[in-house]
Amino acid sequence: MTRLVLISTIAALGTAPAVAQAPGRGEAKTTVSGKAVAIEYGRPVLRGRDMLAQAEVGKPWRLGANAATTLKTEADLSMGGVAVPKGDYVLTATRVAADKWTLNLATNDSEKKKVAEVPLTPTALPGEVETFTIDLRAEKDQGEVSFSWGKTALKAGFTGK
Repeated sequence: MTRLVLISTIAALGTAPAVAQAPGRGEAKTTVSGKAVAIEYGRPVLRGRDMLAQAEVGKPWRLGANAATTLKTEADLSMGGVAVPKGDYVLTATRVAADKWTLNLATNDSEKKKVAEVPLTPTALPGEVETFTIDLRAEKDQGEVSFSWGKTALKAGFTGK
């Protein structure tokens, strides 16, 4: 019995660091105009780094870790004045200047055809967000998406029908 407990303890301790280091996946969901909208994404951890400050101007960032960040919407959306038909999309963000970002939407197929570039509004956060977090909020036909990491949130509004 003691041997079984010891083996179980060693096995648990041996796997704990790998589990603790894995960034994991997250999902943000909301309903706009009575229809589902969801973003699935990787959740990297800062670990003392300032990753947004390290982003190169003009180079797309995949908004998360590992597999692509995806948007699935059952509603037709308008983001930044650009029509985004219901469907599946891949999201990236591009730092276009020191304090300016755009959200890039592309089709989630082999072509990855560009659908929209939406300006993101940077906002200082009251505290630091260690693990990259995407938040979707909506009320009736109005919503907002927020990408928070470190001391900054990048936000964009949208409408749905």
